[in-house]
Amino acid sequence: MATKKSNTRAANGNGTIRQRADGRWEGRLTVEWDAGSGKQKQRSFYGWSQKEVAEKLRAAAVERDKGLNVKTPEKITVSSWLQTWLTTYCTTIKPNTLYTYKKQVDCRIVPALGAVKLTALRPDQVQKSVNNLTKGDDPLSPKSIKNCVAVLRSAMTRAVQNDLIRKNPCDNVELPKAKKKEIQPLDETGIAEFMKAISGHHNELIFKIALFTGMRQGELMGLKWSDIDFDKGLITIQRQLVHGKTKGTGYSMASTKTDAIRTIRPAPLVLDWLKSWQKEQSALRLRFGKQWGDNFGGLVFTDVTGQHLCHSTLTHEARRFGKAIGKPDLRFHDLRHSYAVMCIRAGDDFKTISSNLGHTTITITMDIYAAFTNDMALASSNRMTAYMQSIGVG
Repeated sequence: MATKKSNTRAANGNGTIRQRADGRWEGRLTVEWDAGSGKQKQRSFYGWSQKEVAEKLRAAAVERDKGLNVKTPEKITVSSWLQTWLTTYCTTIKPNTLYTYKKQVDCRIVPALGAVKLTALRPDQVQKSVNNLTKGDDPLSPKSIKNCVAVLRSAMTRAVQNDLIRKNPCDNVELPKAKKKEIQPLDETGIAEFMKAISGHHNELIFKIALFTGMRQGELMGLKWSDIDFDKGLITIQRQLVHGKTKGTGYSMASTKTDAIRTIRPAPLVLDWLKSWQKEQSALRLRFGKQWGDNFGGLVFTDVTGQHLCHSTLTHEARRFGKAIGKPDLRFHDLRHSYAVMCIRAGDDFKTISSNLGHTTITITMDIYAAFTNDMALASSNRMTAYMQSIGVG
């Protein structure tokens, strides 16, 4: 077949396209310029239609104009692609999440697979690396391995979308099975003992609100008075106070764990506790005057000088109160679990419980608390029995 040349230069420096003798279309795009010689470095793109090649050229031109070094896929290593992925496609995630991604890339993925050419990475290589993470003197937990592979899979998915590789090498990789951790909620006796242990402590209220609303620790620390509607009896949960993981970063406000805003209707007694603390806090603010240190503006939970609370402080206090009631492994998060189990035993439906907890799906709630649904089933059975008797079914 005769060569059919169609040298059409795309607008705005987006390259040229021609049809080759074999029938395929070829596009060429300048991706680098040598600052010394002024010579251009081009990359070729191929396809069976002019439209397909034109789309590839446009995508590559966008990457080039962002300042990326658009290399031939065969020359890109896993390490260089991961760095491109982190700096280009992870720009909207939360800072602490990005820090975790970078740590997994630098400490786990690159040492094992970084030198491999991106186009040469095979599923068996990924599988071998996963298996190695379970061995040695300091093996990773199944959950940590799952998170590590999730980072690599996400980066490889983007590589597939960018036509750098054909298939994701992380597909069908077998992960070690994680043993489901048994949650340790407080029972009725434990709740009574815990309430007694925290009584009179200067952080008593945040523990009580955690126990009877199921709010996460960061959500409570980031709660503001403007989020509470005492007239309607509602609390809006729309942010959390987080501590940066990178050196030199302090506390800052961030969106909730799921990035969603939710509204809960707590028990009236919870709102009464909050009203009492609001009055007490106002008195403290007047006493300290200009020395009042609420630099986040209107936080509900502060120390006596208006400063925000710290995660480490609450963590240590929760453990100390746990030891006092014979539960030395008690975590602040166990108060959230305790709230959920209380709701289940009180007969609340899972949709309401899931909504109050801020889970993305009801399935998550049911999976976490499956072991505590027997009480609901028994209560349902008893209600049905009572109903049948009431209508004369015997």
